[in-house]
Amino acid sequence: MAIPVIDFSKLNGEERAKTLAQIATCCEEWGFFQLVNHGISVELLEKVKKVSSECFKKEREENFNKSTAVKLLNEVVENKSNGKVENVDWEDVFLLTDDNEWSSNIPQFRETMEEYRSELKKIAERVMEVMDENLGLAKGYIKKAFNNNGEETSENAFFGTKVSHYPPCPHPEKVNGLRAHTDAGGVILLFQDDQVDGLQILKDGEWIDVQPVENAIVINTGDQIEVLSNGKYKSVWHRVLAKENGNRRSIASFYNPSLKATIAPAPELIVENNNNKEEVELSTYPAFVFGDYMNVYTEQKFLPKEPRFRAVRAM
Repeated sequence: MAIPVIDFSKLNGEERAKTLAQIATCCEEWGFFQLVNHGISVELLEKVKKVSSECFKKEREENFNKSTAVKLLNEVVENKSNGKVENVDWEDVFLLTDDNEWSSNIPQFRETMEEYRSELKKIAERVMEVMDENLGLAKGYIKKAFNNNGEETSENAFFGTKVSHYPPCPHPEKVNGLRAHTDAGGVILLFQDDQVDGLQILKDGEWIDVQPVENAIVINTGDQIEVLSNGKYKSVWHRVLAKENGNRRSIASFYNPSLKATIAPAPELIVENNNNKEEVELSTYPAFVFGDYMNVYTEQKFLPKEPRFRAVRAM
């Protein structure tokens, strides 16, 4: 079973309707899909691969080898334990935003990642417009909801990028690359390694691989899209396996609501006609402030997601 691959360029041609339908099916049945012909040049993507790999090898690998994950794994192996390292991940990760300091001194790292993030943000907004159209919402609805419904505040929608590497692991059966979770935010855009696999999603009770596709951008929907769509688009459990061979690159960007944004099911998606043709509201999720949800998520990221929604309902 393979994750669907969508040719994004066909939204501009005669196959637009077919492509919209394919993306709708992906959002409803998979929660994950891969975009090819998405408009980011191969040249830029090759630069991203180069600078991110150099950053890990020259600036971060030494510290990773001294990390808690490595120490705990060594302890489990030395004690000849049958157990597994818990509560840590075999992952080196750092965050890029427009505001935080980018500490890498790798030549062209900043320029390359700034250009990449700018191009990727455009794709994120276009993907959200496709979701708007497929859900029968006004163009720009999701983006507006993420930006406080157009209200003037000090915070707008947040676009961040996590640069991760999953180094070779001598005992991959004893540690998680990244524990299973759903993503808290809106739309996630992943530029994953096209040589080393490891990313899996949970579909119909079975873990399946997100197959590497050269220069594709993997899209998945977060918890906030699930809420806005009133459950039509579900956020999906996914994980990363530790691998004995290969240093897996993973660059995940996420378009999230402002922390002050109120998130709720779109009104158009919670009204239904009953047998008497009277309109009844069928809202599955509470309205909540995204910042409140993130406070809950921080504590419960690797736990079932339904209690998170109940927790913010109680606030």
